[in-house]
Amino acid sequence: MTSQKAGFHTEKHWRRSIRLRGYDYSSEGAYFVTICTQNRKLLLGEVVEDETVLSEYGRVIAECWDDLPRHYPHVELDAFMIMPNHVHGIIVLNDVGAQFIAPNYQGVMNHAPTLGEIIRTFKAMSTRLIRKTDQGTINRAPTEFGWQRNYYEHIIRNEDELNRIRQYIIDNPARWSEDEENPENRAIKRQK
Repeated sequence: MTSQKAGFHTEKHWRRSIRLRGYDYSSEGAYFVTICTQNRKLLLGEVVEDETVLSEYGRVIAECWDDLPRHYPHVELDAFMIMPNHVHGIIVLNDVGAQFIAPNYQGVMNHAPTLGEIIRTFKAMSTRLIRKTDQGTINRAPTEFGWQRNYYEHIIRNEDELNRIRQYIIDNPARWSEDEENPENRAIKRQK
C-alpha cells in the first residue's frame, strides 16, 4: 500500500521500530542510549590525545544533559560521554509510584515519562539553545544543527552489564580512531 499524499510513500518512508515490542519504557531501570547528530556532522567537539575537547555546541549539550533531573526528578544520570558526532549516556529511571505529577519543559504531566519523552526533551532543549546561541553570535550564519531522528537504546539488565557499558562509555574517546561513527572509518569502509 502506497500513499501518494504530499509526496509521502509509505513503502519508501516506513521505518521499523527499534524499540522492544510491548516493553514499558517508563519502567524503573537503567537504559544505555546513543544519540547521533544529523548526518553525523562533527559538531560537538574533537578527540585530541584520546580525550574529547568540546566545542561550544558540545558544552551546551553537556549542560542540557546535566539539567535532565531538574525536569524529571525521578531520573538519575550515570556515565555520559560526548563524542564529535554523538553522545553516549546511561539514564536511570527510579520508581515514581502511581501518583506521578511533575513539571517538564512544556508544563505539567500526570504520568511517568517514558525514555522516549526524556530523550525528546533533551534533543529539543539542546537544539533550541544551540540555535539561540548561534542567533546571538555576531557574523555567524545560523547553524543547521540537529539530531538524527531516532536514537539507539539498550535496556541494562544487570550490574555486570551496567559496569561493562560504563567502561565502554568512558573508553569511547580512546577508541575514536576505530569507531564506526567516525566519518574517516566510514569512508574507508566504502572504499573496500
